[in-house]
Amino acid sequence: VGPLTNVALAIRKEPHMSQRLRQIVLMGGAIELGNITPAAEFNIYVDPHAADIVFRSGVPLVMFGLDVTHQVLVTAERLARLRANGGRVAEAVHGLLDFFNRFDMERYDAPGAPLHDPCVIAWLIDPTLFAGKDCPVEIELEGRSIGRTLVDWWNTDRRPANATVMRDVDADRFFTLLTDRLARL
Repeated sequence: VGPLTNVALAIRKEPHMSQRLRQIVLMGGAIELGNITPAAEFNIYVDPHAADIVFRSGVPLVMFGLDVTHQVLVTAERLARLRANGGRVAEAVHGLLDFFNRFDMERYDAPGAPLHDPCVIAWLIDPTLFAGKDCPVEIELEGRSIGRTLVDWWNTDRRPANATVMRDVDADRFFTLLTDRLARL
């Protein structure tokens, strides 16, 4: 749920690690637009060389890019439902999300702010919330589009897939899961 620097360093320091890892699930990249540059998402952009190492490592990857995380919007209705569950954790989360909503709703001209990192955790709990497909993904390492994840969704280059790229989410079920889990705390 952040830049892949530490993961890439671990793979470099221990070359056999790639063979022992069952899977890496990450929030980063995008099929289409970036959020830190027109082409690149923040987590990949800040260390594209590390991302390149991870995407070339041979470890099975599950990628949650901006295309799917921007479907998980914290709308006013969802935020109110989260708060209605009560409890100190729900109140704290409500405050954080309400604060970030103001900035992101204006920036993205959307009815709510996207939730990025929680998508990874939600998938680990219930993978049926998301849909995607196996794709070849490369990391752009130079030029104006440095940090871009080049997702070949239609596999036009006929290369082997190195990541399962998530593209769709049942956002209502996602927020039901989030609200229910926060209510337990």
